[in-house]
Amino acid sequence: MPQQIDQSKLMADAERLVAAAKRAGADAADVVAVTGVSLSLDVRDGRTEESDRSEGDDVTLRVFSGRRVASVSANSFNDPDALAERAVAMARVAPEDPYAGLADADALASEIPALDLLDETTADAAALSERARAAEAAALAVSGVTKSGGASASWRLGGLVLVTSHGFRGGYLVSRHGVSVTAIAGEGTNMERDYDFDSRTYLGELDASEEIGRRAGERAVARLNPRQLSTRTAPVVYEPRAARSLLGHFTSAINGAAIARGTSFLKSCRGEKVFGKGIRITDDPTLPRGAASRPFDGEGCPALAMTLVEDGRLLDWLLDTASARELGLAPNGRATRGGAGPAPGATNLTLAPGALSQEEMLAEIGTGLLVTDLIGHGVNGITGDYSRGASGFWIEDGAIAYPVSEITLAGNLKEMFAGLVPASDLDTRSAFATPSILVKDMTIAGQ
Repeated sequence: MPQQIDQSKLMADAERLVAAAKRAGADAADVVAVTGVSLSLDVRDGRTEESDRSEGDDVTLRVFSGRRVASVSANSFNDPDALAERAVAMARVAPEDPYAGLADADALASEIPALDLLDETTADAAALSERARAAEAAALAVSGVTKSGGASASWRLGGLVLVTSHGFRGGYLVSRHGVSVTAIAGEGTNMERDYDFDSRTYLGELDASEEIGRRAGERAVARLNPRQLSTRTAPVVYEPRAARSLLGHFTSAINGAAIARGTSFLKSCRGEKVFGKGIRITDDPTLPRGAASRPFDGEGCPALAMTLVEDGRLLDWLLDTASARELGLAPNGRATRGGAGPAPGATNLTLAPGALSQEEMLAEIGTGLLVTDLIGHGVNGITGDYSRGASGFWIEDGAIAYPVSEITLAGNLKEMFAGLVPASDLDTRSAFATPSILVKDMTIAGQ
């Protein structure tokens, strides 16, 4: 085990802080301690621009006084009694929250599964420099690439410990290795940029730096001499990198907190058809080496795989304890932790791939738009109205005809979800794994 993080000490410190909260008069308490060490290195034109090593700790104590709750954070466990007394004093004057409280004791995880989240391979500045330089050199070697936008390589080791006053003790370590590079093609006012990346738990599974650089260079060159489109309606295919945003909008819409507040356009759709026939979406925090895998959630509940959508039907919300209580449902282990307290969220989300490759999908639609990049955040979570700036490629006769930019996509997410079709090219480089997605008949606003 890498020596940069002493997890047993982290656990002991968290236990002492929970005990201090009980001495200070808290009815219940929990502590989340997050620690990490990371190293990153940026290069441009073969020279190191920046090297950054960081180590950090964040401790959050949450205390309950009846149905009143307060949280305090610190960057160390120094003086736990003072921290606990401050938190309890805050809780006693906080407004009552009828849904506040720790997860029920019988809902806590009794076992902590091994998910293979720790690669003991560490990194030094020399190794990161070699990866970043190799990626940049490969990008610059692509014909048409004229400049480097910079390349970076990184390594991170993180640890999390959760201790509750009603008996839960758990912790885990995760590692992450990454490489990214930006390439610039063209000259003068006719310049375009694009990037590529990879990020993995294990270094041995990371794409070769040369491959990442080559892809970045080819993407930048392909964007040269973009055209504008006239306003029209046409089929739109989102490549996986852009399609992930649609999964993000979906998870926001099924977030239990949004459902409880009534601020989601899917608030009345549990158990109903939201997607088309055959669509399946899963959320699995138990994936070995997964980008968002975890052996328990932010409240100590079991991290279990769940199917959110089956054959197009929405089966459940993402629920932590508070949102589940407010909705009269059982929590499903989707509490994420950061800042003051838990909130519902997804982990390793996967849209099951379809039968057609992206090339076959483009051939099938004949004419339409392939989206490679999105700009802005124009989504109304209450109505589902969707408007995003975009760039990509116009499709004619089933193949890429020319690049396009300065366009806006408009629609409604409810209608988009109902008609989307996944391709077969599943991209697993991030926590939201998705293939290319076809959305039929979207409005494309241009000139």
